[in-house]
Amino acid sequence: MKRYFLSAFVLICASTAMSQTVDEVINKYVDAIGGKEKLANLQSVYMETVSVMQNGNEVTSKMWKVNNKLVRREINFGMGSMTSVVTDKEGWNSNPRNGNKFEPVAPEALQMQQAELDVAGPLVDYKAKGHTAELQGKENVDSTECYKVKLTLKSGRDITYYIDTKNYYVVRMKTKGGGGMGGNRPGANPDQEFIVDYSDYRKTPEGYAFPYAITRVGQGASTNVEKIEVNKPVDPKLYKAE
Repeated sequence: MKRYFLSAFVLICASTAMSQTVDEVINKYVDAIGGKEKLANLQSVYMETVSVMQNGNEVTSKMWKVNNKLVRREINFGMGSMTSVVTDKEGWNSNPRNGNKFEPVAPEALQMQQAELDVAGPLVDYKAKGHTAELQGKENVDSTECYKVKLTLKSGRDITYYIDTKNYYVVRMKTKGGGGMGGNRPGANPDQEFIVDYSDYRKTPEGYAFPYAITRVGQGASTNVEKIEVNKPVDPKLYKAE
């Protein structure tokens, strides 16, 4: 009986230590990208990017995010354009295949895309948001040693983050089923793995750190951020499917 209680005590202590360890890693990540207090005041982000596709074509995009309210993307690929509007209640997509008419986003895809309404990101204050986190040891991303953190969202979706052990920036994100405009589209494989690498972190004048280089591994697409603005007013028209 004593041995049973001793084993149970050791397991509880090990579990607590792991929980404390993952929280320590996530807290240092939060500090690295701006700090908890500053991130609590992050209400909107505007971003302009240029992506170079595998065939050499350039794609430009504009994105507006309003915390828990809006994600709008306008993408121009030379021969046409696409727009995605996602709010906390509904969403629409338009593209050349449907004559650039806005069509409602399917409920299952909308739920996935609404995760992006969290401007600070799901790791920040993750417990209060109903998510759970697990530290899965260390793993190298190329030559960078990283902490491997598995985050299970309140919705049940898993996201794995690779956090640099030196500067605590996220250098890789891995998930299944996609996300954003391409996530969970009709005919897509829900088990398909998506990997995104982040680098060239820079701080805005307000002190928020963002990656300025984004690579979709295996898709031949690299994205450079040209402009970032935070906490700027957002035109109410951008919430509409137009």
